[in-house]
Amino acid sequence: MNLEQLDWPRIEDDLDRYGCAATGTPLLSPADCAALAALYDGEDGFRSRIVMARHGFGRGEYKYFADPLPDRVAALRTGLYPRLVPLANRWAVTLGEARRYPAELGAFRAECHAAGQTKPTPLLLRYGPGDYNCLHQDLYGSLAFPLQVAVLLSAPGRDFTGGEFVLTEQRPRMQSRAEVVPLAQGEGVIFAVHHRPVIGSRGLYRVALRHGVSRIRSGERFTLGVIFHDAA
Repeated sequence: MNLEQLDWPRIEDDLDRYGCAATGTPLLSPADCAALAALYDGEDGFRSRIVMARHGFGRGEYKYFADPLPDRVAALRTGLYPRLVPLANRWAVTLGEARRYPAELGAFRAECHAAGQTKPTPLLLRYGPGDYNCLHQDLYGSLAFPLQVAVLLSAPGRDFTGGEFVLTEQRPRMQSRAEVVPLAQGEGVIFAVHHRPVIGSRGLYRVALRHGVSRIRSGERFTLGVIFHDAA
């Protein structure tokens, strides 16, 4: 996938408005999706496996990749990061934060490593019937890039039913707002990791976001998670 072909003005506008944006165009081909999903049953190339029910995270499981990442995953992580940096820095300015994110992923990862965050965070997630992912935030240390990406590797309606990506936004003095993002196989959703700026009737305020996956009703659902900050 040529990332330059994505409608970046529309994606940036959706992120500003809703805190999430579907890519609209697949980031991975069906063959690439199948190849990545097939890695899950192997042991090589992963640093850890998490069973969600053991930790109260939901039901299902996931594995974190070890370095070096698979070529497809590394290419997406390296290619997407610089396209998201301008928005990340604009949000930081709007929120009055001192941090600025470097233009290239390698420089940002060097900052993570200097802060003791040395473990890669891209992951594969697998869900079966009845599985789900509780609302959460993927924060692994003091440094966090404010955006991340999830790519659906399975075909909805064919491989599984249910299992929608869900994002909730906690607005000050208001009830939470939910956003459901339907995805096609290979399509990604870009979303805020922790919080984002919103201009309301009383001025600027910071809203907190959490994301998860609704219950899988049938079949099996695989997802690739592309997180840009490393973990402690």
